[in-house]
Amino acid sequence: MKVNKTRVLIGSPIHQKPMVLREFLNSLQRLNLDNIDLDFHLIDDNDDEESSRLLQEFKSMGDHIYLHSSGFHDAYIRNDITHFWNSDLVWKVADFKNLMINRAQTLNYDYLFLIDSDLILHPDTLRHLIGTNKDIISEIFWTQWQPETMFQPQVWMHDEYNQWKLLPGEKLQPEEINRRFHEFIAELRNPGIYEVGGLGACTLISQHAIKAGVSYNQIRNISYWGEDRHFCIRAAALGIPLFVDTHYPALHLYRDSDLSKVEDFIRETTEAGADSTESESSLSTEEVPILAEPTSITDNESFKETVPTTRKRPKLTLTMVVKNESGRFLRQVLEEHRKYIDEAVIIDDGSTDNSAAICLETLEGIPVHLIHNTKSKFSNKIELRKQQWEEVLKTNPEWILNLDADEIFEASFAANLEPLLYANEVDLFCFRLYDLWNADHYREAIYWRPHLNYRPFLLRYKEDFNYVWNESPQHCGRFPENIFELPHQLSNLRLKHLGQWKEQYLSILDEHPHLIPWVE
Repeated sequence: MKVNKTRVLIGSPIHQKPMVLREFLNSLQRLNLDNIDLDFHLIDDNDDEESSRLLQEFKSMGDHIYLHSSGFHDAYIRNDITHFWNSDLVWKVADFKNLMINRAQTLNYDYLFLIDSDLILHPDTLRHLIGTNKDIISEIFWTQWQPETMFQPQVWMHDEYNQWKLLPGEKLQPEEINRRFHEFIAELRNPGIYEVGGLGACTLISQHAIKAGVSYNQIRNISYWGEDRHFCIRAAALGIPLFVDTHYPALHLYRDSDLSKVEDFIRETTEAGADSTESESSLSTEEVPILAEPTSITDNESFKETVPTTRKRPKLTLTMVVKNESGRFLRQVLEEHRKYIDEAVIIDDGSTDNSAAICLETLEGIPVHLIHNTKSKFSNKIELRKQQWEEVLKTNPEWILNLDADEIFEASFAANLEPLLYANEVDLFCFRLYDLWNADHYREAIYWRPHLNYRPFLLRYKEDFNYVWNESPQHCGRFPENIFELPHQLSNLRLKHLGQWKEQYLSILDEHPHLIPWVE
């Protein structure tokens, strides 16, 4: 009799030291996967090339591993005392986690398991958490947040990190708070499942919770620090209780010195697994594959990413305005776009070269609706954009991708587009646009950081939505201005801007700008 396996997506934003990352990845390979189909969504946010190399090696184990670069190069300072976070880092990570939630929902996973990259798991962690049948549950781990202090769990009962029970309106004296705090800590030392008010870092989230609307978006009228607080408050408001499991505590490599504990942790968890029938399929220490010799975690057929097969893929219409682009990047960008578009609507805004012919030639075999303006409308851009919009609507579009003739997505876009098009609860996707300085670098400076902002490029057309334009002659936008009233999402797929304005070049006085290599 065929057993239906539980489909799980492990998600982890990774900015990590190589020695810690290696142990984390090897820990994932030790997981007991009986009746589990496991995929990965990993975001490479590293500034260490060795860490990025380790992730590439891990990715080579199969197409069940989705890995992409964050495109950021933020400084994250940590030492053997503590870690230093700032608000930008917190909400960057929140965006990463929201991308993973969106992927889990779009591809209909049973569970999303979000885990920080400095944790080492007991092999039975994932299978056990699934077996609890909780919508949101974390596995516990213990940390000395400062040297020479007591170990505390990553869960709490209320507010930002209050680790004692408190009834609504109850006022406690310091002595009672201290008693309840130690009572809470002692309780979590016993194997069990406990309801808590806050959790994070090692959390299993069910499909039901995801569909209910959990997310890491900031709640604007709450000033609590950290994206996990906002996630937990939103979950509680949705009526979803939070739980922590304490049967299989994870090892937290909070400091480099914690690496000395890994060998004992592996030995203890492996020996414990060998003594129980629950863990008979766990790998022994000698059987654990190392990253220098990548192997599949399980049968690769179980990991092939799927999208709904019961209906045809939604149509994707590319639209752009071109004018005298034949000597620039037009052919290059269209060669890339033809890999994934179904149709194109192009306004030739008074070209005097063969731009129109290049469009038809490069997109041969794809329906192209080419409109010629004998007189350019560029001086009144709102008229031009409205014309472009109306011509697109004549083709009965589903998804509209609005790009300029010198904009091209990174190579991984074609392979990762379909989950976006199948996203039933998202109507608009925003992307970061990187101004390339040359073929291999983009510029970053204090006054030149457009790639930190997300802009709308991919829109699902809704017939029943009343679209309203910004009537400004020049700064009207590519789409109607009220599209952000529609459900929207940020995507970490990146867009390259191959050309620059003359005015931008003339404004640059720095002869030695800060250039960052572009990495696919």
